Amino acid sequence: MEIIATIFFCILLIFSSLILSYPLIKKHKKQQHVVAKPKLPPGSMGWPYIGETLQLYSQDPNIFFASKQKRYGEIFKTHILGCPCVMLASPEAARFVLVTHAHLFKPTYPKSKEKLIGTSALFFHQGEYHTRIRKLVQTSLSPETIRKLIPDIETEVVSSLESWVSTGQVINAFQEMKKFSFNIGILSVFGHLEDNYRDQLKENYCIVEKGYNSFPNRIPGTVYSKALLARRRIREIISEIICKRKEQRLMEMDLLGHLLNYKDEKEQTLSDDQIADNVIGVLFAAQDTTASVLTWILKYLHDDQKLLEAIKADQMAVYEANEGGKKPLTWGQTRNMPTTHRVILESLRMSSIISFTFREAVVDVVYKGYLIPKGWKVMPLFRNIHHNPEFHPSPHNFDPSRFEVGSSGISERNPT
Repeated sequence: MEIIATIFFCILLIFSSLILSYPLIKKHKKQQHVVAKPKLPPGSMGWPYIGETLQLYSQDPNIFFASKQKRYGEIFKTHILGCPCVMLASPEAARFVLVTHAHLFKPTYPKSKEKLIGTSALFFHQGEYHTRIRKLVQTSLSPETIRKLIPDIETEVVSSLESWVSTGQVINAFQEMKKFSFNIGILSVFGHLEDNYRDQLKENYCIVEKGYNSFPNRIPGTVYSKALLARRRIREIISEIICKRKEQRLMEMDLLGHLLNYKDEKEQTLSDDQIADNVIGVLFAAQDTTASVLTWILKYLHDDQKLLEAIKADQMAVYEANEGGKKPLTWGQTRNMPTTHRVILESLRMSSIISFTFREAVVDVVYKGYLIPKGWKVMPLFRNIHHNPEFHPSPHNFDPSRFEVGSSGISERNPT
Protein backbone atom coordinates (compact mmCIF):
# COMPACT_ATOMS: atom_id res chain seq x y z
CA MET A 1 0.00 0.00 0.00
CA GLU A 2 2.82 2.37 0.81
CA ILE A 3 4.34 1.71 -2.60
CA ILE A 4 1.00 2.35 -4.33
CA ALA A 5 0.51 5.51 -2.27
CA THR A 6 3.99 6.69 -3.17
CA ILE A 7 3.40 6.05 -6.91
CA PHE A 8 0.03 7.79 -6.74
CA PHE A 9 1.60 10.74 -4.97
CA CYS A 10 4.31 11.00 -7.64
CA ILE A 11 1.75 10.85 -10.44
CA LEU A 12 -0.33 13.50 -8.70
CA LEU A 13 2.75 15.69 -8.25
CA ILE A 14 3.75 15.39 -11.90
CA PHE A 15 0.20 16.04 -13.06
CA SER A 16 -0.09 19.08 -10.80
CA SER A 17 3.21 20.49 -11.99
CA LEU A 18 2.16 20.05 -15.63
CA ILE A 19 -1.12 21.84 -15.01
CA LEU A 20 0.64 24.70 -13.25
CA SER A 21 3.36 25.03 -15.88
CA TYR A 22 1.09 24.64 -18.94
CA PRO A 23 0.14 28.35 -19.21
CA LEU A 24 3.84 29.27 -19.08
CA ILE A 25 4.71 26.70 -21.78
CA LYS A 26 1.82 27.89 -23.98
CA LYS A 27 2.82 31.55 -23.57
CA HIS A 28 6.42 30.71 -24.47
CA LYS A 29 5.34 28.86 -27.63
CA LYS A 30 2.98 31.68 -28.56
CA GLN A 31 5.77 34.23 -28.20
CA GLN A 32 7.95 32.11 -30.47
CA HIS A 33 5.33 32.18 -33.23
CA VAL A 34 4.43 35.89 -32.95
CA VAL A 35 5.89 37.91 -35.84
CA ALA A 36 6.58 41.54 -35.12
CA LYS A 37 4.00 43.72 -36.88
CA PRO A 38 5.37 46.42 -39.16
CA LYS A 39 5.22 49.91 -37.70
CA LEU A 40 3.74 53.04 -39.19
CA PRO A 41 6.27 55.32 -40.91
CA PRO A 42 7.84 58.06 -38.77
CA GLY A 43 6.23 61.47 -38.73
CA SER A 44 3.72 63.66 -36.95
CA MET A 45 -0.07 63.49 -37.25
CA GLY A 46 -0.49 67.02 -35.88
CA TRP A 47 -3.66 68.18 -34.19
CA PRO A 48 -6.82 66.02 -34.00
CA TYR A 49 -8.73 66.13 -37.30
CA ILE A 50 -6.90 69.29 -38.49
CA GLY A 51 -3.64 67.38 -38.52
CA GLU A 52 -0.89 69.40 -40.22
CA THR A 53 -3.11 71.08 -42.80
CA LEU A 54 -2.48 74.56 -41.39
CA GLN A 55 1.30 74.03 -41.47
CA LEU A 56 1.07 72.89 -45.09
CA TYR A 57 -1.02 75.85 -46.30
CA SER A 58 0.59 78.55 -44.15
CA GLN A 59 4.00 78.14 -45.78
CA ASP A 60 5.60 77.18 -49.06
CA PRO A 61 4.54 73.53 -49.67
CA ASN A 62 8.05 72.82 -50.95
CA ILE A 63 9.51 73.84 -47.60
CA PHE A 64 6.92 71.76 -45.73
CA PHE A 65 7.65 68.58 -47.68
CA ALA A 66 11.42 69.14 -47.82
CA SER A 67 11.66 69.65 -44.04
CA LYS A 68 9.67 66.45 -43.46
CA GLN A 69 11.89 64.50 -45.81
CA LYS A 70 15.05 65.87 -44.20
CA ARG A 71 13.82 64.86 -40.75
CA TYR A 72 12.19 61.49 -41.46
CA GLY A 73 13.60 60.24 -44.75
CA GLU A 74 11.90 59.16 -47.98
CA ILE A 75 8.75 57.80 -46.29
CA PHE A 76 6.80 59.58 -43.55
CA LYS A 77 3.27 59.97 -42.25
CA THR A 78 1.17 63.07 -41.71
CA HIS A 79 -2.48 64.13 -41.54
CA ILE A 80 -3.80 66.73 -44.01
CA LEU A 81 -7.21 67.72 -45.35
CA GLY A 82 -8.87 65.44 -42.81
CA CYS A 83 -7.05 62.33 -44.00
CA PRO A 84 -4.14 60.28 -42.60
CA CYS A 85 -1.46 60.15 -45.29
CA VAL A 86 1.80 58.41 -46.09
CA MET A 87 4.13 60.49 -48.25
CA LEU A 88 6.79 58.97 -50.46
CA ALA A 89 9.74 60.92 -51.81
CA SER A 90 11.82 58.58 -53.97
CA PRO A 91 11.57 57.30 -57.56
CA GLU A 92 11.43 53.71 -56.28
CA ALA A 93 8.49 54.53 -54.03
CA ALA A 94 6.61 56.33 -56.81
CA ARG A 95 7.18 53.36 -59.11
CA PHE A 96 5.96 50.98 -56.37
CA VAL A 97 2.67 52.87 -55.95
CA LEU A 98 1.98 53.85 -59.55
CA VAL A 99 3.44 50.96 -61.57
CA THR A 100 4.66 47.71 -60.02
CA HIS A 101 2.04 47.51 -57.24
CA ALA A 102 -0.62 49.82 -58.65
CA HIS A 103 -3.29 47.18 -57.97
CA LEU A 104 -2.84 47.79 -54.23
CA PHE A 105 -3.84 51.44 -54.56
CA LYS A 106 -6.77 53.25 -56.14
CA PRO A 107 -7.07 56.82 -57.45
CA THR A 108 -8.97 59.00 -55.02
CA TYR A 109 -10.54 62.42 -55.44
CA PRO A 110 -13.08 64.43 -53.43
CA LYS A 111 -16.63 63.58 -54.49
CA SER A 112 -17.30 67.25 -55.31
CA LYS A 113 -14.61 67.15 -58.00
CA GLU A 114 -15.84 63.82 -59.37
CA LYS A 115 -19.28 65.34 -59.92
CA LEU A 116 -17.86 68.20 -61.97
CA ILE A 117 -15.71 66.01 -64.19
CA GLY A 118 -17.85 62.87 -64.25
CA THR A 119 -17.67 59.67 -62.26
CA SER A 120 -16.90 57.60 -65.38
CA ALA A 121 -13.69 59.53 -66.19
CA LEU A 122 -10.79 57.08 -66.39
CA PHE A 123 -8.72 58.58 -63.56
CA PHE A 124 -11.46 57.82 -61.04
CA HIS A 125 -11.16 54.11 -61.77
CA GLN A 126 -8.76 51.20 -61.75
CA GLY A 127 -8.83 47.68 -63.15
CA GLU A 128 -10.32 46.60 -66.47
CA TYR A 129 -12.40 49.73 -67.15
CA HIS A 130 -9.43 52.01 -66.50
CA THR A 131 -7.20 49.91 -68.77
CA ARG A 132 -9.72 49.93 -71.64
CA ILE A 133 -10.36 53.69 -71.55
CA ARG A 134 -6.68 54.47 -71.11
CA LYS A 135 -5.84 52.50 -74.26
CA LEU A 136 -8.47 54.46 -76.18
CA VAL A 137 -7.02 57.78 -75.00
CA GLN A 138 -3.45 56.69 -75.76
CA THR A 139 -4.46 55.53 -79.24
CA SER A 140 -6.23 58.80 -80.01
CA LEU A 141 -3.13 60.75 -78.90
CA SER A 142 -0.57 58.43 -80.49
CA PRO A 143 2.37 59.88 -82.49
CA GLU A 144 0.65 58.82 -85.72
CA THR A 145 -2.48 60.81 -84.81
CA ILE A 146 -0.55 63.86 -83.59
CA ARG A 147 1.57 63.73 -86.75
CA LYS A 148 -1.58 64.47 -88.77
CA LEU A 149 -2.53 67.34 -86.45
CA ILE A 150 0.79 69.22 -86.82
CA PRO A 151 -0.46 71.60 -89.57
CA ASP A 152 -3.61 72.42 -87.58
CA ILE A 153 -1.61 73.01 -84.39
CA GLU A 154 0.78 75.28 -86.32
CA THR A 155 -2.19 77.26 -87.64
CA GLU A 156 -3.53 77.65 -84.09
CA VAL A 157 -0.13 78.82 -82.83
CA VAL A 158 0.25 81.42 -85.59
CA SER A 159 -3.30 82.65 -85.04
CA SER A 160 -2.68 83.05 -81.28
CA LEU A 161 0.60 84.91 -81.82
CA GLU A 162 -1.00 87.29 -84.31
CA SER A 163 -3.88 88.03 -81.95
CA TRP A 164 -1.47 88.83 -79.10
CA VAL A 165 0.56 91.17 -81.28
CA SER A 166 -2.52 92.89 -82.70
CA THR A 167 -3.77 93.93 -79.25
CA GLY A 168 -0.72 96.16 -78.78
CA GLN A 169 -1.08 95.65 -75.05
CA VAL A 170 0.47 93.56 -72.29
CA ILE A 171 -1.24 90.19 -72.10
CA ASN A 172 -1.73 87.77 -69.21
CA ALA A 173 0.54 84.95 -70.39
CA PHE A 174 -1.05 82.20 -68.30
CA GLN A 175 -4.62 83.08 -69.29
CA GLU A 176 -3.67 83.25 -72.97
CA MET A 177 -1.87 79.91 -72.71
CA LYS A 178 -4.99 78.43 -71.15
CA LYS A 179 -7.05 79.59 -74.13
CA PHE A 180 -4.48 78.17 -76.53
CA SER A 181 -4.27 74.84 -74.66
CA PHE A 182 -8.06 74.54 -74.60
CA ASN A 183 -8.25 75.06 -78.38
CA ILE A 184 -5.62 72.36 -78.94
CA GLY A 185 -7.51 70.08 -76.56
CA ILE A 186 -10.72 70.63 -78.55
CA LEU A 187 -8.81 69.84 -81.74
CA SER A 188 -7.48 66.57 -80.26
CA VAL A 189 -10.86 65.49 -78.89
CA PHE A 190 -13.27 66.65 -81.63
CA GLY A 191 -11.11 67.42 -84.65
CA HIS A 192 -12.44 70.36 -86.67
CA LEU A 193 -15.36 71.37 -84.46
CA GLU A 194 -17.89 73.97 -85.57
CA ASP A 195 -17.23 77.41 -84.04
CA ASN A 196 -20.58 77.61 -82.26
CA TYR A 197 -19.96 74.30 -80.46
CA ARG A 198 -16.41 75.30 -79.55
CA ASP A 199 -17.53 78.68 -78.17
CA GLN A 200 -20.30 77.06 -76.10
CA LEU A 201 -17.91 74.45 -74.69
CA LYS A 202 -15.32 77.09 -73.83
CA GLU A 203 -17.88 79.36 -72.13
CA ASN A 204 -19.27 76.60 -69.92
CA TYR A 205 -15.88 75.00 -69.28
CA CYS A 206 -14.62 78.29 -67.80
CA ILE A 207 -17.54 78.26 -65.34
CA VAL A 208 -16.85 74.64 -64.37
CA GLU A 209 -13.17 75.42 -63.90
CA LYS A 210 -13.95 78.27 -61.47
CA GLY A 211 -16.07 75.92 -59.36
CA TYR A 212 -13.59 73.05 -59.37
CA ASN A 213 -11.65 74.23 -56.32
CA SER A 214 -14.51 76.11 -54.67
CA PHE A 215 -16.41 75.08 -51.55
CA PRO A 216 -18.96 72.43 -52.69
CA ASN A 217 -22.05 74.44 -51.79
CA ARG A 218 -25.15 73.54 -53.82
CA ILE A 219 -27.07 76.67 -52.82
CA PRO A 220 -28.30 78.38 -56.03
CA GLY A 221 -26.04 81.23 -57.09
CA THR A 222 -22.84 79.89 -55.51
CA VAL A 223 -19.78 79.23 -57.64
CA TYR A 224 -20.08 75.47 -57.21
CA SER A 225 -23.79 75.47 -58.03
CA LYS A 226 -23.12 77.44 -61.22
CA ALA A 227 -20.35 74.98 -62.10
CA LEU A 228 -22.76 72.04 -61.79
CA LEU A 229 -25.22 73.74 -64.13
CA ALA A 230 -22.45 74.54 -66.63
CA ARG A 231 -21.26 70.94 -66.44
CA ARG A 232 -24.79 69.79 -67.32
CA ARG A 233 -24.78 72.11 -70.34
CA ILE A 234 -21.43 70.67 -71.49
CA ARG A 235 -22.97 67.20 -71.28
CA GLU A 236 -25.88 68.37 -73.47
CA ILE A 237 -23.52 69.92 -76.04
CA ILE A 238 -21.43 66.73 -76.25
CA SER A 239 -24.61 64.66 -76.65
CA GLU A 240 -25.67 66.89 -79.54
CA ILE A 241 -22.27 66.46 -81.21
CA ILE A 242 -22.46 62.68 -80.70
CA CYS A 243 -25.97 62.56 -82.18
CA LYS A 244 -24.82 64.55 -85.21
CA ARG A 245 -21.88 62.23 -85.82
CA LYS A 246 -24.07 59.14 -85.58
CA GLU A 247 -26.59 60.60 -88.03
CA GLN A 248 -23.86 61.52 -90.53
CA ARG A 249 -22.00 58.26 -89.84
CA LEU A 250 -18.71 60.10 -89.46
CA MET A 251 -15.74 57.85 -88.68
CA GLU A 252 -13.28 60.43 -87.36
CA MET A 253 -10.12 59.15 -85.66
CA ASP A 254 -10.02 61.77 -82.90
CA LEU A 255 -10.69 60.88 -79.26
CA LEU A 256 -14.45 61.19 -79.62
CA GLY A 257 -14.33 58.89 -82.64
CA HIS A 258 -12.35 56.24 -80.74
CA LEU A 259 -14.80 56.40 -77.83
CA LEU A 260 -17.82 56.13 -80.15
CA ASN A 261 -16.40 53.21 -82.12
CA TYR A 262 -15.30 51.19 -79.10
CA LYS A 263 -16.81 47.75 -78.43
CA ASP A 264 -15.69 45.27 -75.81
CA GLU A 265 -15.51 41.48 -76.19
CA LYS A 266 -19.28 41.31 -75.58
CA GLU A 267 -19.96 43.90 -78.30
CA GLN A 268 -20.95 46.43 -75.62
CA THR A 269 -20.38 50.10 -76.47
CA LEU A 270 -19.76 53.04 -74.14
CA SER A 271 -22.77 55.03 -73.00
CA ASP A 272 -23.07 58.73 -73.84
CA ASP A 273 -22.47 59.53 -70.16
CA GLN A 274 -19.24 57.52 -70.13
CA ILE A 275 -18.09 59.25 -73.32
CA ALA A 276 -18.94 62.73 -72.00
CA ASP A 277 -17.20 62.09 -68.66
CA ASN A 278 -13.99 61.00 -70.37
CA VAL A 279 -14.04 63.87 -72.86
CA ILE A 280 -14.40 66.38 -70.02
CA GLY A 281 -11.73 64.53 -68.02
CA VAL A 282 -9.20 64.75 -70.85
CA LEU A 283 -9.88 68.47 -71.31
CA PHE A 284 -9.38 69.04 -67.58
CA ALA A 285 -6.19 66.99 -67.49
CA ALA A 286 -4.69 68.73 -70.50
CA GLN A 287 -5.51 72.41 -70.17
CA ASP A 288 -4.02 73.74 -66.94
CA THR A 289 -0.96 71.49 -66.94
CA THR A 290 -0.05 72.40 -70.53
CA ALA A 291 -0.74 76.10 -69.98
CA SER A 292 1.37 76.10 -66.81
CA VAL A 293 4.37 74.49 -68.51
CA LEU A 294 4.19 76.89 -71.45
CA THR A 295 4.05 79.86 -69.08
CA TRP A 296 7.05 78.63 -67.09
CA ILE A 297 9.01 78.12 -70.31
CA LEU A 298 8.40 81.78 -71.19
CA LYS A 299 9.55 82.81 -67.73
CA TYR A 300 12.76 80.74 -67.84
CA LEU A 301 13.64 81.99 -71.33
CA HIS A 302 13.00 85.58 -70.28
CA ASP A 303 15.46 85.12 -67.41
CA ASP A 304 18.19 83.66 -69.64
CA GLN A 305 18.77 85.68 -72.79
CA LYS A 306 21.58 83.42 -74.04
CA LEU A 307 19.27 80.45 -73.83
CA LEU A 308 16.56 82.44 -75.59
CA GLU A 309 18.94 83.13 -78.47
CA ALA A 310 19.81 79.41 -78.67
CA ILE A 311 16.10 78.59 -78.89
CA LYS A 312 15.66 81.18 -81.63
CA ALA A 313 18.50 79.56 -83.56
CA ASP A 314 16.73 76.20 -83.25
CA GLN A 315 13.53 77.66 -84.64
CA MET A 316 15.14 79.82 -87.33
CA ALA A 317 16.80 76.72 -88.78
CA VAL A 318 13.34 75.19 -89.23
CA TYR A 319 11.88 78.46 -90.52
CA GLU A 320 14.57 78.76 -93.20
CA ALA A 321 14.24 75.08 -94.16
CA ASN A 322 10.54 75.77 -94.73
CA GLU A 323 11.32 78.69 -97.06
CA GLY A 324 10.42 81.38 -94.59
CA GLY A 325 7.25 79.73 -93.41
CA LYS A 326 5.87 78.95 -96.86
CA LYS A 327 6.03 75.23 -96.16
CA PRO A 328 4.17 73.73 -93.18
CA LEU A 329 5.96 72.39 -90.13
CA THR A 330 6.55 68.63 -90.27
CA TRP A 331 6.55 65.93 -87.62
CA GLY A 332 10.20 65.17 -88.28
CA GLN A 333 11.15 68.80 -87.66
CA THR A 334 9.42 68.80 -84.25
CA ARG A 335 11.57 65.80 -83.36
CA ASN A 336 14.79 67.54 -84.32
CA MET A 337 14.91 70.60 -82.06
CA PRO A 338 17.65 69.64 -79.56
CA THR A 339 17.83 72.87 -77.56
CA THR A 340 14.06 73.31 -77.50
CA HIS A 341 13.63 69.72 -76.37
CA ARG A 342 16.07 70.13 -73.47
CA VAL A 343 14.39 73.37 -72.38
CA ILE A 344 11.01 71.61 -72.26
CA LEU A 345 12.43 68.75 -70.18
CA GLU A 346 14.15 71.10 -67.74
CA SER A 347 11.00 73.24 -67.44
CA LEU A 348 8.97 70.15 -66.58
CA ARG A 349 11.55 69.20 -63.94
CA MET A 350 11.90 72.66 -62.42
CA SER A 351 8.23 73.65 -62.34
CA SER A 352 6.92 70.17 -61.42
CA ILE A 353 3.41 71.16 -62.45
CA ILE A 354 1.93 68.12 -60.67
CA SER A 355 3.66 68.21 -57.28
CA PHE A 356 2.05 64.99 -56.08
CA THR A 357 -0.81 62.64 -56.77
CA PHE A 358 -3.36 61.02 -54.46
CA ARG A 359 -3.82 57.29 -54.13
CA GLU A 360 -5.58 55.23 -51.45
CA ALA A 361 -4.43 51.85 -50.12
CA VAL A 362 -7.13 49.24 -50.82
CA VAL A 363 -5.47 46.75 -48.42
CA ASP A 364 -2.80 46.93 -45.72
CA VAL A 365 0.48 47.41 -47.60
CA VAL A 366 4.03 46.97 -46.31
CA TYR A 367 6.71 49.05 -48.01
CA LYS A 368 10.33 48.89 -46.85
CA GLY A 369 9.22 47.49 -43.50
CA TYR A 370 6.61 50.20 -42.87
CA LEU A 371 2.85 49.69 -42.74
CA ILE A 372 0.53 51.68 -45.00
CA PRO A 373 -2.91 50.92 -43.50
CA LYS A 374 -5.92 50.22 -45.69
CA GLY A 375 -7.84 53.44 -46.36
CA TRP A 376 -4.88 55.76 -45.84
CA LYS A 377 -4.01 58.24 -48.57
CA VAL A 378 -0.67 57.74 -50.29
CA MET A 379 1.11 60.65 -51.96
CA PRO A 380 4.19 60.20 -54.17
CA LEU A 381 5.94 63.60 -54.04
CA PHE A 382 7.15 64.29 -57.58
CA ARG A 383 8.54 67.75 -56.81
CA ASN A 384 10.76 66.36 -54.04
CA ILE A 385 12.14 63.80 -56.49
CA HIS A 386 12.75 66.37 -59.22
CA HIS A 387 14.47 68.74 -56.79
CA ASN A 388 16.60 66.13 -55.03
CA PRO A 389 20.34 66.88 -55.47
CA GLU A 390 21.06 63.14 -55.46
CA PHE A 391 19.29 62.86 -58.80
CA HIS A 392 19.84 66.37 -60.21
CA PRO A 393 22.94 68.34 -59.13
CA SER A 394 22.15 71.98 -58.23
CA PRO A 395 18.43 71.21 -58.58
CA HIS A 396 17.30 74.84 -58.13
CA ASN A 397 19.30 76.03 -61.14
CA PHE A 398 17.57 76.03 -64.52
CA ASP A 399 20.07 74.08 -66.58
CA PRO A 400 18.80 72.36 -69.76
CA SER A 401 22.31 71.00 -70.41
CA ARG A 402 21.69 68.39 -67.71
CA PHE A 403 19.59 66.59 -70.35
CA GLU A 404 22.38 66.42 -72.91
CA VAL A 405 23.67 63.00 -73.93
CA GLY A 406 25.82 61.54 -71.15
CA SER A 407 25.18 64.33 -68.65
CA SER A 408 22.56 62.48 -66.61
CA GLY A 409 21.93 59.23 -68.41
CA ILE A 410 19.21 60.77 -70.58
CA SER A 411 19.75 60.71 -74.32
CA GLU A 412 18.24 62.81 -77.05
CA ARG A 413 15.38 61.45 -79.12
CA ASN A 414 16.29 60.42 -82.62
CA PRO A 415 14.33 62.21 -85.33
CA THR A 416 11.77 59.95 -86.97
